Amino acid sequence: MATVVEKKEYHMCPKFEKTFSILGKKWNGLIIDVLLSDEPKRFKDIASKVNKCSDRVMVERLKELEKEGIVEKTTREGCCRELYQLTAQGRDLATVMEDAHAWANKWYTLEDCR
Repeated sequence: MATVVEKKEYHMCPKFEKTFSILGKKWNGLIIDVLLSDEPKRFKDIASKVNKCSDRVMVERLKELEKEGIVEKTTREGCCRELYQLTAQGRDLATVMEDAHAWANKWYTLEDCR
């Protein structure tokens, strides 16, 4: 007796799609990774770690991440310096970033990255 296997149509989950539209945007993952490693940070400290990103694009990305609730910008009392840090939503990406690091370490060498 033959078994009939019904093929189900694949549908992209809108939540998954939104997540990758944020994380897949150039520089966002690197900015998040920098803030996960040591926060809060000043703009110039983030820019020095993500040094191939122009200041103009960095400002855009930080604003987008802030709008999405992943990054927040604060000013210390008595100080005019603005600091960026991850929100609870942003810190929840730690395991995602750790998994991305593990995957990269498994599949790429430093030579592949030159």
